[in-house]
Amino acid sequence: MEEKLNFSLPEKKRESSFAFGIVIVLLLILIALGAANLFIKSGNKVLPAGNETFSLSPEQTKQLATKLASRNLYTRAAEVWQGYLSISKLSDAEHAKTLFQIGTLLEKAGSFSEAIEYYYRSETIAKLDELEPQINSHVKNCFEKLGKFSALRYELIDRTSFEKASPAGSKIVAEIGPEKITESDLDAIIETAIDNQLAPMTAFITTAQLNEQKKEMLQQYKDPTVKAQFLQSWLISEIMYRQALEDDLAKNPKVKRFIDELTRSALSQQLRSKQLAGKVNITETDLQTYYQLNKDKFIEPANPKDPNSVERQKSFDEVRDQVASELVSRKSQDVQQDLIKQLMDKYNVIVHTSVLTPAGQSENDK
Repeated sequence: MEEKLNFSLPEKKRESSFAFGIVIVLLLILIALGAANLFIKSGNKVLPAGNETFSLSPEQTKQLATKLASRNLYTRAAEVWQGYLSISKLSDAEHAKTLFQIGTLLEKAGSFSEAIEYYYRSETIAKLDELEPQINSHVKNCFEKLGKFSALRYELIDRTSFEKASPAGSKIVAEIGPEKITESDLDAIIETAIDNQLAPMTAFITTAQLNEQKKEMLQQYKDPTVKAQFLQSWLISEIMYRQALEDDLAKNPKVKRFIDELTRSALSQQLRSKQLAGKVNITETDLQTYYQLNKDKFIEPANPKDPNSVERQKSFDEVRDQVASELVSRKSQDVQQDLIKQLMDKYNVIVHTSVLTPAGQSENDK
């Protein structure tokens, strides 16, 4: 009897299929539980510490923020206080106090713009008599540290004015179509222009000296005539700029080359300033040493009309600014020469001077 071969696949056992289904269901349950647990934890999550996230009670979070602040870790402390706000139910007064606390920490960390924001947030949540004078003082300090003197002026006007109808600096001084230019806008434009003028000096003077120079330059714009002249000049420049954009001048090859050259020059200047700012550090000891080694340069010349007059050695205090200027100039030259040498080596710069020497003339003859 001929036996037929069976090429059909064997049926899977029901038990195996059932067991496999159970495993799948269990996995889905575990995934769901994990997701739910993650969701629950995320409600109490404060902030990541390193690469981890952790959960603390509101009181524990408050203790952590306080401890971080006591260790001068101001930025991190501010972040943990932010987490505290997200997991705590506070009254408006307590909320405002916590926002003020965050502002002071950010101010200590040097994040002045962010600090101002949190002082504003605190006032928005609740105006507290006990905080008002402190916020006024801190906001003033932050604006001064930022060098935003025009904004500070309007801030102080708003904070001391009895009339709250409209914010200081909101009067319109000019219009370009639908665009309104307010007093505060104009002052900000003026301040930016002054910042640009002072930019090359940032490598050579301290922030305090820079701000003093800026204040002096801003004084001239208290004259309404001077301010009006600046506005007129700025408006002319602005409308011509807008017309140039409409005419697609920026796409003109000649204009593009000109802009590229301006960009090249500006970036080169910025790199130079950055290097100088980081390496030209003049101390009081440096000034005293330079003065002692170069005393002969700081002698008051004899009066030719008086035959009995003698040269007088000028004191250090008399010539301190001159000493500082000369020393900064000398150190700046040294730093620039070092930078140029490093970049020459880095980019493998080779100058073929012989090609530039006229035929029949040696380099020594030049």
